[in-house]
Amino acid sequence: MATQQSIADEQQEQTELGSQLRNGSLLMALAGVAFIGYGLVFLVLNFVGSGFELGVSTLDGMTKADLSPTVAYYISHLHVATAAFIISTGIAVTALSWYGVRQRLTWAWATAVVAAVVGLALALPMHYTADAFSHDWITHLGPIYLATIVFVGGVVMAYRGLNTT
Repeated sequence: MATQQSIADEQQEQTELGSQLRNGSLLMALAGVAFIGYGLVFLVLNFVGSGFELGVSTLDGMTKADLSPTVAYYISHLHVATAAFIISTGIAVTALSWYGVRQRLTWAWATAVVAAVVGLALALPMHYTADAFSHDWITHLGPIYLATIVFVGGVVMAYRGLNTT
């Protein structure tokens, strides 16, 4: 009888850990989709918005039209490149999470984590180094922080599910 109970307990634990892996990989993938969405908004705003980043309407009171055409084009060039890397990182995180992590591939989990962490670790500190121009902090960084919180929650859940025998 005790053996049957311990087998039932072990099966229940395995089910719970499998559920954590599934839910964690889903959260990681959803965060990747949010990264893609953030990059797309970044891209669209470059062409049909203010010409600046999400949450930035002017640079010290100057609009894109007030800038030298060369400077405005250079800013646009950088925004498109930045959007491309945000979107491509989101695609990588989504695919690795959805297809690799769910298959219990630890390398896919680690690669998704490294891709997101490197991007965020390099991009976010610059926002706190100076007040050279004003940001609407909620619209500028809020979406990426929300996606990061979802991602970290998924990373922790998936890790627990991956580390089962």
